[in-house]
Parts: sequence; structure tokens; C-alpha cells
Amino acid sequence: MITDTVAEWHRLLETKNAAGLDDILADNVVFHSPVVHTPQAGKPITKLYLTAALFVFNNGHFKYLREIISGNNAVLEFSTEIGGIYINGVDMITWGEDGRITEFKVMIRPLKAINMIHKMMGEMLMTLADNKTQASETK
Repeated sequence: MITDTVAEWHRLLETKNAAGLDDILADNVVFHSPVVHTPQAGKPITKLYLTAALFVFNNGHFKYLREIISGNNAVLEFSTEIGGIYINGVDMITWGEDGRITEFKVMIRPLKAINMIHKMMGEMLMTLADNKTQASETK
């Protein structure tokens, strides 16, 4: 069992270990994207979004500025820079008694960053989906 969900999240970010998401995401996790209107429910879609984010956001400039943890909730403020645009945002994470994440919400600013992230995440999600399709076709 994961005893420190936030520490494990930090470790996954540092190593860009998308496979490790399976260990920290609950099967019924809900992901709230800063650019998609409806919540994305379930481990497969949440893992896809977070995997894309591992590579889009986590580019050498990404850093957490502060974190607030209370009970089974955490708010982690972050900053990064992509293409000359400064991005500031928060990850709001909730986990269950077993330490697995049940809700992951991302909020970012400014509007210019949201528009750029929307484009970049869309491209990365398409790439990941194509890679997954190609991998399953070769089996």
C-alpha cells in the first residue's frame, strides 16, 4: 500500500514513470482537466491525461512552489515555462484510505497558457493513443 501519496507523485514526476501511475490511481479516479469541460472518469483515461502531462509540463522548468496537505487532500502549486510562456497552476489531489488517488484536478493560468496547453496536450494525447494502437496491433 502507498503510505505517502504526495511523495510517490513527486517521485513519478521526477522519473517520468507513467507505468507507476497504475499503483497510485484508484480504478474509479476522476480527472478534471483545465481545458476539457467534462470530468474524465476511470483509471485508463486519467492515466492517459497524466502521462501526457508528464511530458508536456515536466520539461526542465517545472517545479512545485508549495504544497498544502490536509487529511486526504493536497493542493500543489506549480510553475513551468513552455515556449516562452510562464505557466502557473495547481494540482488538487484527493486520495482514499488505501492511498490511491480518487480525484485529480488541474487548474492553470494565464489564458495564453491554457490555449497553448490545450493544443500541446491534444497533440500528445493523439501521439499516445496512436502508440497504444500500434502496440496492440503488433501483438
